[in-house]
Amino acid sequence: MKRPSQFAPHGRHFVAAERVATEARFYSKPAHGLAHAFSVGTPELVTSACEAAEEAFWSFGCSARKTRAMFLETIADEIEARAEAITEIGTQETGLPVARLVSERGRTISQLRLFASHILQATYLDLRHDRALPDRQPLPRPDLRVMQRPIGPVAVFGASNFPLAFSVAGGDTASALAAGCPVVVKGHSAHPGTSEIVAEAVAAAVGRCGLHPGVFSLIQGGRREVGEALVRHPLISAVGFTGSLAGGRALFDLCAARPNPIPFFGELGSVNPMFLLPAATAARNTEIAEGWAASLTLGAGQFCTNPGISIVLDGPDGEAFAEAARAALSRTGAQVMLTDGIAEAYREGRDRIASGTGVQAMLTSTCNLRNATPYLYRTTGKAWLENHALAEEVFGPLGLIVTVESMDQMSALARALAGQLTATIHMDEADVEHARRLIPILERKAGRLLANGFPTGVEVCDAMVHGGPYPASTNFGATSVGTLSMRRWLRPVCYQNLPAAMLPEDLR
Repeated sequence: MKRPSQFAPHGRHFVAAERVATEARFYSKPAHGLAHAFSVGTPELVTSACEAAEEAFWSFGCSARKTRAMFLETIADEIEARAEAITEIGTQETGLPVARLVSERGRTISQLRLFASHILQATYLDLRHDRALPDRQPLPRPDLRVMQRPIGPVAVFGASNFPLAFSVAGGDTASALAAGCPVVVKGHSAHPGTSEIVAEAVAAAVGRCGLHPGVFSLIQGGRREVGEALVRHPLISAVGFTGSLAGGRALFDLCAARPNPIPFFGELGSVNPMFLLPAATAARNTEIAEGWAASLTLGAGQFCTNPGISIVLDGPDGEAFAEAARAALSRTGAQVMLTDGIAEAYREGRDRIASGTGVQAMLTSTCNLRNATPYLYRTTGKAWLENHALAEEVFGPLGLIVTVESMDQMSALARALAGQLTATIHMDEADVEHARRLIPILERKAGRLLANGFPTGVEVCDAMVHGGPYPASTNFGATSVGTLSMRRWLRPVCYQNLPAAMLPEDLR
């Protein structure tokens, strides 16, 4: 195992897998430990990276699946070789505990290996062949074959809340490389040291596998114009983004306004509502409340699947649930948030909820600087329906209980929801008819429906959907987790009457 001291940050970018410095510097703002200096990205670097990615695409986009699978496996190996260094600087920069970083690194490595295995199976290519019918009347049919092909260089924006699994070599990058698309990553300034070490791993894998160096670049820091230059660059074919609604919407609009508009796959925000049906609430109100509190405060509530709202019928069982939730949350202490900006936004969200008409505080606390403590509020279904601000995401460990007068009002709340990543129904056997009324509504609102569970914890597998109608994501037909996420970076190409020798190898 290599020692962490060998991976001290050098502060440079990776353009076509080569270290590149710029004159201007920015400093990391770790939760603890030393701050480090990093080169500031520029639009000129963006141009160099995009041009290298385009040049790499001519070979990488046509590479064999076996070659790309080996590349992904090699990245995973190189990340594993830097495990101690990643954990050391990752915990310093983010304030996340060691166990969380170790777990997230494992997920990052596993999803790289999952995509390697998946592309070897070839099912993602969706191969189809309609044979020629030369004698068909009144007109013959040509020979038609179709398969999925990579779209070109992809821009990926690292996420603040997942320094590994949704960052430099995270799911967006892994799925794009698996599809045959070179990647230009805009690293998140919350964890530049972690990003640099992972970029070292990817660059090492590029060299070991003998690939064109333009297949990967990382640009760190820089003001808004760097990100804008990346999504506007004419050689970028699509963008993957996980972050705030405001930032994602701005980039989405830039992609749509380009002379050649490109798809922007943004995962932006969700309150992930839970619907507590009557029989389940009567039988398990304390159990559900304690599970909710644990999910709500996991990782200081800094998960996009954080279940921020619980909807329950008014009455004794609903009161018991609310009191049990308050008691469970009151046992949670302060947790360090990922950045000062996230902590400030959390306090602003708290104030927005607390100031709403008809909102009652059930649990308040004091949080300052980079710390977060849990809050719990309650309101009525009528007040919630009249105040859109109560339905907006608060990124942190804050819960809102909405008490409704009837199942009809619960259905009305479901209809009023904006797009969500998840929606959860807590139900027992006696609740089946109520659940049947809700499910057709929630299918239109969310990408993943759960029964008797909690949405934090997103499995990386074939059947997972991590996306949903806007504003949960900017493309309701896509997922950013699981093997289906490769579809974002592919498009179908039909080959008509081409000789076999001219077809892509997988179609022959």
